[in-house]
Amino acid sequence: MLPDATLNQYLILSAVLFSIGTAGVFLRRNLITILLSVEVMLNAVNLTFVAVDRYLGSVEGQIIVFFVMTVAAAEAAVGLAIVIALFRHKDTLNPDAFTSLKW
Repeated sequence: MLPDATLNQYLILSAVLFSIGTAGVFLRRNLITILLSVEVMLNAVNLTFVAVDRYLGSVEGQIIVFFVMTVAAAEAAVGLAIVIALFRHKDTLNPDAFTSLKW
């Protein structure tokens, strides 16, 4: 059995995941990849909530994570629907093609 990780190790892992998600949002030129990067960032925040909650010995963080995951699932569904509609309209997933407010 593996030894338990400390709070600092969980927070470092969460920071690395959040950094990877941030880099994906700023460096990628594909709407689906950007949407997935936002999901990675949300999961990094969820990991922080659960790690601090476990450290403090309470359950409030897990309840918050449950609600964040519910909102993230809805966000992913709506975001994917919007991405599909944009792709059908412009035939590209490059975010630079959607700078105009005109449809």
